[in-house]
Amino acid sequence: MTVSIENSLSGVRGRVSRDVPLAPRTWFRTGGPADFVFVPEDADDLASALKALPATTPITVLGACSNVIIRDGGIEGVVIRLTRGFSDIIVDGRSIVAGAAALDMTVAEHAATAGIDGLSFLAGIPGSIGGAVVMNAGAYGADLSTVLEWIDIMMPDGTLRRLAATELGFAYRHSILPTGAIVLRARLTGRSGDPGEIRAHIAEIKAAREAAQPIRARTGGSTFRNPSGEKAWALIDAAGCRGLRIGDAQISEKHCNFMLNLGAARSMDLEQLGETVRDRVRAQSGIDLHWEIKRLGRQTAENQA
Repeated sequence: MTVSIENSLSGVRGRVSRDVPLAPRTWFRTGGPADFVFVPEDADDLASALKALPATTPITVLGACSNVIIRDGGIEGVVIRLTRGFSDIIVDGRSIVAGAAALDMTVAEHAATAGIDGLSFLAGIPGSIGGAVVMNAGAYGADLSTVLEWIDIMMPDGTLRRLAATELGFAYRHSILPTGAIVLRARLTGRSGDPGEIRAHIAEIKAAREAAQPIRARTGGSTFRNPSGEKAWALIDAAGCRGLRIGDAQISEKHCNFMLNLGAARSMDLEQLGETVRDRVRAQSGIDLHWEIKRLGRQTAENQA
C-alpha cells in the first residue's frame, strides 16, 4: 500500500510527506503520525491525486484540527490538508464565498468589514469553514445551517458537485454529505448591517468566550453535544467531574464540557477521561452523552489491552 500511494502521488504539484507527526497540528497537541500527508496546490491538483490513488486508499481530510482527537497510533493512508489554495474569501453583495480552509473567525471579520450581519457567531467557533459545514458548527444562538446557501464538494473520483443547503440534512451538530466528499468552499448569506455594530458584536462574542472557556489552554473545544433540553456541562458538573483528571488529561475547572491537556497527556488519556465522564453522567442522570469531538485514527496496542 505504501509504495502504491507513493507512486500514485508522484505526479502531483502539491507537497507529499511521509510519516508526518500530527500532534503539533492539533489543538490538544496529542496523537500519532500520518502515513502520508498531501497538501494540494489547488482543486485541480486535488482532483489529480484522487484519480491517481487506489480506490482502497484510506483518506482523511483535516482542517484546523480544533475539534479532533487523533489517536496515538496515527492515521492510516493519506491525510489531506487543505491550506492556502483553499482559503479565499470573496464578498458578493450580502454573501461571502469562503474556501474550506478559511478560518471561521476570519470569515466573521470579513463579513463585518463588508457590512454583512448574521455571520458574527462564526467568531465564537474555533476551526475552518470546511469543518464547520461537516458538523453544522454553531455558537451563540446560530449555526451554519442558518446562513449556508450552497457548498462545492469534490467526490472521490475527482468530480465536482454543488449542493444546496437543503440537500445536506442539517441537524444539531450534524450534516449529511455524500460518502468520501471533500468540502471545497461554501456560500454564506447574511443581511445588511452596520460594520461598526457588527464589529462590536464580534468583540462581545470574543469577550464572552474569554470569560467562560479555557481558550488559551490545550483543548479541543466542546467535548460532548448537548442532549435535547439539557446542557452537557451541567450534567458533567452534577456528576462531580469538574476538574477530574487521568494523567495529564483534565476536565476544565472553568468550563466542564472542555477537556485539557495539561502538558503530557496522550490521546489515550483524553479518550479514557471522556469515557469516564460518560459513565459517571449516565450513572448520575441516566443520560448518554455523545462525543462532539471527532476521534480519528488507529488505537495503539496499549489502547486495546
